[in-house]
Amino acid sequence: MCHIETLTIFALAVALAAGATWAADGDPPARKARVRVILDTDIGDDIDDTWALAMLLKSPELDLKLVVGDLGKTLYRARLIARILQVAGRTDVAVGLGVGSRDGDGGQAAWVKDYDLKSYPGKVHEDGVGAIIDTITKSPEPVTLIAIGPTPNLKAALERQPEIARKARFVGMHGSVRKGYDGKPTPEPEYNVKTDVAACRKVFTAPWDMTITPLDTCGLVRLKGEKFKAVRDSSDPLAATVIENYRLWAKKDSKDALDSSSILFDTVAVYLSFADALCRIETLGIRITDNGSTAIDEGAKKMRVATEWKDMGAFEDLLVRRLTGKP
Repeated sequence: MCHIETLTIFALAVALAAGATWAADGDPPARKARVRVILDTDIGDDIDDTWALAMLLKSPELDLKLVVGDLGKTLYRARLIARILQVAGRTDVAVGLGVGSRDGDGGQAAWVKDYDLKSYPGKVHEDGVGAIIDTITKSPEPVTLIAIGPTPNLKAALERQPEIARKARFVGMHGSVRKGYDGKPTPEPEYNVKTDVAACRKVFTAPWDMTITPLDTCGLVRLKGEKFKAVRDSSDPLAATVIENYRLWAKKDSKDALDSSSILFDTVAVYLSFADALCRIETLGIRITDNGSTAIDEGAKKMRVATEWKDMGAFEDLLVRRLTGKP
């Protein structure tokens, strides 16, 4: 090995030790600070939120500070979040209870039926909205808010403290711009928007920088074949947790009965919080209509919209590597 090669390898090792990370498209690592993140999620309904939380926890570019459950069922969602964080060894991350009823559960209830939220070693905030505000306002640097569900928590936070929008960046899984569900060639009202139109409109007109993945991109992601099997059969504790919850949600008796994932909408929002090379990004004015559609309107607030994939296969490969490898 020549002297120059030795110096190059040494420099690379130093950069990685200092916290450098590989770009999603395979570029060499570059030193940069990790992104401070809050996740607002309706985890416990569709299973894709669980996949997204696991991906976030396995992404070294991201420094997760707080996870808050949104859209009611507050105890159920908080228990899911807390137990997943505990499995991941990330009890440094705070858990917040969002607005809405404390009652209710969903398809993953069996996984937390014996889990006592009081046993969580980390911080649990009864006022999750207040925790969002405090985390943003007290941060020495801007916070990225990843929203992967309807947004009543964020509406409440903006009403309580509007200034948070000037200290945060918003990345969301919302809308349908040119394509609908299952790649339908016409847009349609998307669940995270139409469930609470007023809340989403409040979020979409706040003065933060915004990036969204609508159904045009996130609605196409599903792991199949060897990619899915790599996650299904992984011995990684967090990957195994995802599959155990997926099996319960899908009502399959064993993980071997699963042969593909459901559509993994929310994982794309996690990706867009630290990279976007695999998507085509357009800057568009987006207006929310009364029926929950997200219409292109040049007079509306401008945001970055992931409208097409450049390489969805590479994103799927990245997702598999993250879930089955070390964080």
